[in-house]
Amino acid sequence: MVRYESLECDPWDYETDVLVVGFGGAGGCAAIEAVDAGADVLVIEKQHEDTYYSNTRISGGGYHSPDPDGDREALVAYATAMFSGHNLPWKLEGELPEDLAEDLAEAWATYAPENEAWMRSLDPDYETVLEGTAAFPDFPGADACAYRVVRSTYSGGAENKEVCQKDAPKAEKEAGEAFYACLRHGVDERGIDVHWGAPAEEFVVDETGAVRGVAVAHDGETVYYGAGATVLTTGGFEYNRDLRLNFLEGAGVEGWAFYSNPANTGDGIVMSMEIGASLSKVGKSASRMITAIPVRKHGLKMGLRTPVVGRPNAIVVDNAGRRYASERTITKDPSRYFFYKKGVVFDIEALVYPRIPSWLIFDETLRSQRSVVGTRELGYHGIEWGERNETAIEKGWILEAPTVEALAEQIAAHPDNREAMDPETLATTVATYNGYCEAGVDEAFGNAPENMAPLRTPPFYAVPLYPGGPNTKGGLMANAEREVLDADGEAITNLYSAGEISSAFKFVYQGGGNLAECIAFGRIAGLNAAAAASSGDRS
Repeated sequence: MVRYESLECDPWDYETDVLVVGFGGAGGCAAIEAVDAGADVLVIEKQHEDTYYSNTRISGGGYHSPDPDGDREALVAYATAMFSGHNLPWKLEGELPEDLAEDLAEAWATYAPENEAWMRSLDPDYETVLEGTAAFPDFPGADACAYRVVRSTYSGGAENKEVCQKDAPKAEKEAGEAFYACLRHGVDERGIDVHWGAPAEEFVVDETGAVRGVAVAHDGETVYYGAGATVLTTGGFEYNRDLRLNFLEGAGVEGWAFYSNPANTGDGIVMSMEIGASLSKVGKSASRMITAIPVRKHGLKMGLRTPVVGRPNAIVVDNAGRRYASERTITKDPSRYFFYKKGVVFDIEALVYPRIPSWLIFDETLRSQRSVVGTRELGYHGIEWGERNETAIEKGWILEAPTVEALAEQIAAHPDNREAMDPETLATTVATYNGYCEAGVDEAFGNAPENMAPLRTPPFYAVPLYPGGPNTKGGLMANAEREVLDADGEAITNLYSAGEISSAFKFVYQGGGNLAECIAFGRIAGLNAAAAASSGDRS
């Protein structure tokens, strides 16, 4: 951190009422709300505009927007269960302090039902399609709260949500690109200035510990931004080696992979720790089991979403070749977003993590039908995979063999498998599963028959699967006003936060939750930052 007193009398290269650090979903919403509240706003973004993409852009573009006519108290109860779970009678304790969780749920019940209408207010051409309802029907309030999840679109549908549309005309955009286009429209229409290629490095704080601004790296120099209040929305720590090593379960560095933007390097978390910010459930992650490839960013392997898990002609096995769960739970909502906990199980006798990596085993039938990884992200990452996996096979990212036994030998030779794969075990597992398919019931885990089909057509294929997904969710402790809290639970003056860096979803997560809190809590952060800036003394 930089001490304000150590700087020159007039240190600021730029000065504004509200400084938003990070231009993702939360940053965009905070900036818009702060401007609408009458504040002058600057946004700084570490990426350059010509190569910019965020987790918001590569997302599915879905978000929670409960029906405004639903029961408010039921919505508070449902949100409390998702955020913390302390109102669930079978749970030993909540995942957040009870008063904080309840305040967050009250704020959610006020703002989340406005999410869809607020987004539509930014651009009259923006539309949504209904995607789902409450993912946790047994939670308190689930029936009466009228929960809804919608997906973003300009085309009027969501048929192309698997297509990378970063260069598509706005009228054709769907999913995350549609969400971002709407948000960008709102930012541009208000004339909000975004400084690109400006990564934040340190907070500038005064003798009282209040945040007075941010030191930013720009064109090889340190540039100082002064602000009445700062909103920190820099995302998670998916590509920060040290934070992963210290906070993710199991082999946090080599045993995880993320398909998020490699710019998410935990900068805001590190900066905030330096000024005494409190942390909250840092190891939480919206994760399942996904493919990873030898392409590395910041020294860490890159993950790719793997939607074929749980589909016909494929199974998932551990390092020895045994199935350990119903594959459908890895990709269905809501279990997909915390399935990683099955992946990081530790064998206390062998002292190994037998499911890191796991292995997706599939046959030629599946290989010839579609890409086994999500194609939406490939265009952003600049990765060639092949429409039917051809390029990935040529590169050796997908292992191929004429028999299951020969495939097992190739897996055993993979450095992450550590020669644990047993050909006989894998062959028996495949044969047993094929028998389940013929019988029409998975006697081991109860897969629905429509998701089952045997692995019979050679050649056979395998890709490693690691815990990981779109983003981490743990980070800074922030209250319902979105003030960042210190170790004593007191607000750090002039510092607010929203998004993945300070996610409220500390117990369970339903798809679309991240964008929903970007809107709801981003708006709260922007509004309160604007109020703080108007009442503060920046002399």
